[in-house]
Formats: sequence, C-alpha cells, structure tokens
Amino acid sequence: MGSLSSTTNALASHLTSPKPNRNREKPADLNVRNVVLGDILFKAWYPSFYPEELVGRQLERLYVCPWCFKYSKELMPYLAHIVRIPLLLTIYVLTITGRNYALGKAPLHLIDSSIQETCTPSTKLMAKSIRQLFAQNLSLFAKLFLDNKSIFFDVTSFNYYLLVHTPSTSAPTPKIIGFFSKEKMSWDNNNLACILVFPPWQRKGLGKILMGISYELSKRENCLGGPEKPLSELGRKGYMQFWEARIARTVLGMKSKSTLSVGEIAEACWVLLEDVIGTLKEMGVLEVKKRPDGSLVINKAKIREWVVKNGIDLTPPVSEEGFLEEWVAANGEEQV
Repeated sequence: MGSLSSTTNALASHLTSPKPNRNREKPADLNVRNVVLGDILFKAWYPSFYPEELVGRQLERLYVCPWCFKYSKELMPYLAHIVRIPLLLTIYVLTITGRNYALGKAPLHLIDSSIQETCTPSTKLMAKSIRQLFAQNLSLFAKLFLDNKSIFFDVTSFNYYLLVHTPSTSAPTPKIIGFFSKEKMSWDNNNLACILVFPPWQRKGLGKILMGISYELSKRENCLGGPEKPLSELGRKGYMQFWEARIARTVLGMKSKSTLSVGEIAEACWVLLEDVIGTLKEMGVLEVKKRPDGSLVINKAKIREWVVKNGIDLTPPVSEEGFLEEWVAANGEEQV
C-alpha cells in the first residue's frame, strides 16, 4: 500500500489546526482520530480502512502527504518524505495530471487522471501504477470524512478530478483541496460517484464548483446524468442548493417564455427530470395546472419571487469560458 516506512519514533511538532466543527458527532470506532495534511491538523469524522498492521487499531495522529496521500503513523518518516516534495511534484505532474484545466477563476485548477496519448509504453505503465496507488491512497483518506464511501482498491474503473489551489506567494506549492470521481462507464449515466472538499477548505462554495464541473462534463459528452444515488443527507442538502440555483438561473435566463414545462427545464439545465421535479417541489414553485399534453408547468414569476425571498446568488459556479481545453477524451485514448 501507500504507507511510508517507519522505523523511528518522534514527538509531534506544532501544526496549524482549523477551528473544529463542534456540531458533528464523532463515531466511537474511529481508527484515526486526527490527520496531519501538510502542515494542517484536523479531526477525522469516520473510520477508514487503513491496514491495521500499518496504523494500528486506534491512532491519535496520522500523517498524510498533501500531494500523493501516502501516509505514516510516525513523524520522522513523514518529514523525510515531505522534504522530497519538489521531486514528487515533478513525478506526479508527469504521471497523474494528464490534463490541466483552469476554471477561469485563479488560482483554482482542476486536473483529471487520463494518460496522454504522447506517453511511451513504459511511461504509461509507470503512470498506471502510480495513478492506481494515488487513487487508492486518496480514497482511503477521503473515507475519513465520508460515511458511505466503499471503493478503495478497485479504482481502475473511475477517473479522479482534483481541485488544486496554488497560493499566491513567491514560491507557490500547489495543494489538492478536494476532488470528485466519476465512473468511466456508467450504465445509469452517473456524472459523479464521490465528491469531497477537504475539511479545512469547506464552506467556501468549492463543492458547487465540483458539482458544476461534473454537469459541464456531461453536457460536453452529450449525456444527461446526475450524481450516483442514493445521496447521503449531507449530499442531498448540497445538491438541492446547487439544483435550486441552477434551475432558477436557467429559467430566468430564458426571456421569451413566461411559463415553462418541467421537461423544458430539465433539457435546458442538463439535469435529470426526477431531480428537477424534486427540486421544484422543494422550492414550492410547481403550478397545480398542467398543459394539454399533461406536462407540469412553472411560472417564472414564482421563481423570481423565490430568488428574492431567499437571497439566492445566481452567479454560475463554473464559467464555460473557464474551460481552456476540451474535456472529452480523444477516440482511442487510454485512461486509467
């Protein structure tokens, strides 16, 4: 696995820690209680499936590399690994970041996990091995903050899209601050399997960016889809807010019509019909009457009233102009 070899015990040094979320209940069976990601210390929320022989049954602090997500239960091996971060960045940029897309709002970028066609066979083999280990380690780390994630080792059927922040300093080091995964072949047309913004960067609207990108991908692939279901309680709340704003923005942007059918909204938003109906019911804007063909309709005035009443910001989380390259893989391009 992706652990760091450990032979030396050491006292933990002082690390910055974000303010804890005191409203979150912690399960009693946590095998990792605290995580050190780079120089940030924060609490785990759920148990993960780290090998017991490497981290033990109950660990107070797990050290995780902020770029490759290899882990250690001891400080000294972790520090020795982190010292090599400039070299690691070079390796992982070549082997993990097949494409790099600016989101139109610096300094955020999203990186996908496809292999470039120009790679040699030997480089592709190395890239496949590194990507698989990277995805496994990332999944194990993500499970510390997700209650219902179950994919850890069979990661080859998923692409991983990494949200990367580059601080505006004289010597910026990119930081992965979140990600979402997507099945390469989904019979249910799921455009997102797993999503996580790491705890220190939550409550900044970054989740909506990842959701918006997943729908932009679906649109560019000409595939109407949505997130994998069932959604967790937290996931449903996040998606409901995302869908509400997306639907309101789309409906109010259609100037030529005063009423719209639910089907027309779904088609314009690239959101599944069932998700549109559920969202409109939550918003309380569905009309009682139907069109002659039986389709449900909504009145734009009700949407406008709802937006004003709830103070909704209709600014798109993702701009189409922010996609600097085409996202759909070229025909015949190998992916991991």
